[in-house]
Amino acid sequence: MQRKIIHFVGFVLIITISIGFLENPYTSSYVEQMKHASVTVSKHQDTLYDKIIARAEEYYIPAQNAEIDRVWKTTPGYNGLEVDIEESYKKMKEKGVFDEKLLVYRQVKPKIHLEDLPAEPIYRGNPEKPMVSFLINVAWGNEYIPAMLETLNKYHVKATFFLEGRWVKENPEMAKMIVDAGHEVGNHSYTHPDMSQLSPSSIREQLVKTNEIIKSVTDITPTWFAPPSGSFKKEVVTIADEMNMNTVLWSVDTIDWQRPEPHVLIDRVISKVHNGALILMHPTSSTSKSLETLILTIKQKGYSFGSVSMMVNEERLVTIEQTDE
Repeated sequence: MQRKIIHFVGFVLIITISIGFLENPYTSSYVEQMKHASVTVSKHQDTLYDKIIARAEEYYIPAQNAEIDRVWKTTPGYNGLEVDIEESYKKMKEKGVFDEKLLVYRQVKPKIHLEDLPAEPIYRGNPEKPMVSFLINVAWGNEYIPAMLETLNKYHVKATFFLEGRWVKENPEMAKMIVDAGHEVGNHSYTHPDMSQLSPSSIREQLVKTNEIIKSVTDITPTWFAPPSGSFKKEVVTIADEMNMNTVLWSVDTIDWQRPEPHVLIDRVISKVHNGALILMHPTSSTSKSLETLILTIKQKGYSFGSVSMMVNEERLVTIEQTDE
């Protein structure tokens, strides 16, 4: 009887350890690698190969799922990183010693993506992504747009311009200029109303008319909507979603419509800039004069720039060598 009990306890321990091994996210990833890897007997006997396997877990960074945050609402996912054991071995085997600098990584995709989430507004990118985006709302300020485009182009910065439909109708060549410069364009309503006060049919009309005029002028159908003055209600987000548009707000505001002195605007942004920052601005004299210094200062802080679409992309920004999964 005692021997049976010992055997039973041993069996339970084996099962428990096995389950824990399989549930470990890195272990699962490693097991998947081993299924596809052309691992030879000689590699198993190679201490270098064994060391890469043993050290790989130290460098593993799990992917982050897209989620609805209690405060920040829609938060995009972000790829993780794992060591590509086979490629790392190939790079190190000539020297025959483990070298952290020769590790090759590959990105690991999250299980839950932006498109899997219910319709909620986006206020920022993933908080781990060292990127910022300029959101430039355009309903006026034509005289400042060429200079802003020139500065953005000088530093290879891609922004997202949210265009009012009425403005596009009156300024088709300038709308084309923005697109030709390689920037993303989004929907900013047709007549700049308070969207929170509109009926469902009026909300839809504002969005449809704007998309139609942007499409006719630039041949682009927007996938992003920025409500004027940031005013919206649930129906606005839902209707935009039905039209395949995400609703975008901001996490850093230049308040440039108040025409602050350039140094005030710059200090305002730099004091609040963060990973995944969506920075709201307009074509004003303050922004035009501040833009170059703003870009250079943000870059010095280690951030890259991208459009809203680039911001919500799950691709991880890394400088270490990696391979595609």
